[in-house]
Amino acid sequence: MAELSTETLHGSLADPAISSMNLLNELIGEYPRAISMAAGRPYEEFFDVRLVHQYIEAYCDHLRRDRKLDEAEVTRLLFQYGATKGIISDLIARNLAEDENIDVTPESVVVTVGCQEALFLVLRALRADDRDVLLAPAPTYVGLTGAALITDTPVWPVRSTENGIDLDDLAHQLKLAGEAGKRVRACYVTPDFANPTGTSMDLPARRRLLEVAKAHGILLLEDNAYGLFGADRLPSLKALDDSGTVVYLGSFAKTGMPGARVGYVVADQHVAGGGLLADLLSKLKGMLTVNTSPIAQAVIAGKLLLNDLSLTKANARETAIYQRNLHLTLDALARAFGSCPGITWNTPTGGFFITVTVPFVVDDALLAHAARDHGVLFTPMHHFYGGKGGFNQLRLSISLLTPELIDEGVSRLAALITGRLP
Repeated sequence: MAELSTETLHGSLADPAISSMNLLNELIGEYPRAISMAAGRPYEEFFDVRLVHQYIEAYCDHLRRDRKLDEAEVTRLLFQYGATKGIISDLIARNLAEDENIDVTPESVVVTVGCQEALFLVLRALRADDRDVLLAPAPTYVGLTGAALITDTPVWPVRSTENGIDLDDLAHQLKLAGEAGKRVRACYVTPDFANPTGTSMDLPARRRLLEVAKAHGILLLEDNAYGLFGADRLPSLKALDDSGTVVYLGSFAKTGMPGARVGYVVADQHVAGGGLLADLLSKLKGMLTVNTSPIAQAVIAGKLLLNDLSLTKANARETAIYQRNLHLTLDALARAFGSCPGITWNTPTGGFFITVTVPFVVDDALLAHAARDHGVLFTPMHHFYGGKGGFNQLRLSISLLTPELIDEGVSRLAALITGRLP
């Protein structure tokens, strides 16, 4: 049998960031009784297999009634290969108008296999030669790091603050890149309840970010996976954009159904001689995944149709639970660590995540110890810094928990942390 060496394979395979998504799954499998305050998965209590059938039937009714398709055409649309850009782009555009006040044409939407494919397509299209770099906040979502590694796109980190990406450091990094002969193509940003920090940008910061991007001629890649789940919602960058600066990355993993694996990208920028950027992304998609499962798209479309094209309406119960869990977790942290010097945490107003800072190293060995000896899981923040920072921080996710699990999970975490204090 032929023997391969990692030295002869793509360099991304040896990068720790590629393995970080698998680490938690392995520990969950090894310690199934540990309370997971790690995985950023949506709440499961409302899952119901019968909904899959209802959603598909609702979409088929829409095809018959509104698009005037006969039964053979409906069947073919679901069973055959579909359009590369997707078959529900029109419904996604209507949903964006309903929930986000974003006005786009269906032609600017590419339906993808999760938001991860959308990230890959955009980075692959923008990475033309060795001059091209991407800016991203540090810490950042590991999926972005992985997509950049696979597409050989260097990522230049930008500092983060409690108000999101540090705009002064962003301007500084743009200056440094220019001096180094680099071409910054885009900046990845999550303005609402970012993964992993949970932080958000206020309205003045959003407007200034758009101004900086426009002045420097770069794109903003806006990831809005958690924007629905806040007490007070601010307009997205895309809704504020008046210059075609924002490429909008969307996902139905948290708001629709994670198992469907449906995401999308809105790329309405015009490319000289090439139509819309969305048209060029669809060319890449055609050679990568051919098309996104029509059946999976039908499930998402049915959920939209049964909720008047509003994911805000469709997720009202989940949003209430996430808000409850967030407040309960913050209260539990205050009770457990309020008198402990050196232990701090931020206070997001929405989303799934809280960042906790401790006066000792939080690494994968500590995570394994926590799972084995204390029965609790979290995510070491160094994974979101590419192994170059965050060594005294951990991320807690509140999305899957019940009130009882929150109390017990924080209690177990407190036993772990206080046992490490001097």
